[in-house]
Amino acid sequence: MKNIVYLFLMLFSVQVFSQIHDPVKWKTSVNKISNIEYELVATANIQGEWHLYSQNIPKGGPEPTSFIFEGSSDYMKRGNTSEGPGHEAHDKTFNMRIKYFAKTADFKQRIRVKNKNPFKVNAVVEFMVCNDIQCLPSKEVDLVFDVK
Repeated sequence: MKNIVYLFLMLFSVQVFSQIHDPVKWKTSVNKISNIEYELVATANIQGEWHLYSQNIPKGGPEPTSFIFEGSSDYMKRGNTSEGPGHEAHDKTFNMRIKYFAKTADFKQRIRVKNKNPFKVNAVVEFMVCNDIQCLPSKEVDLVFDVK
């Protein structure tokens, strides 16, 4: 009986320590700017004390957030993906001044549509998050924008 209790405690402790952190949830939306131009918005909701990094990070720093939009005959990208103001501070972990986002972050990409039919824009965001104790490895998340 004693061995069963020990086995149960070992299995339970392994499960507790092997939980995967997933502190960022992404959602997408589309804003119509004109009959031919739309704005794709990717919003990151960031949990607790975690922070997500800017797209523009100095060399030697954390992995910057990046977006890849799948090509399509339905649209053409207009410019680069923009981001909100965020926060800029000296990061002790990387020993440099870095722009990051806490709680929420909006990234926007303008597109010009080539026809009036509804379509989907597929994209991938790659990002890294850290808190005051640890950084998680870079992660890729698929995003889908419904343009109507």
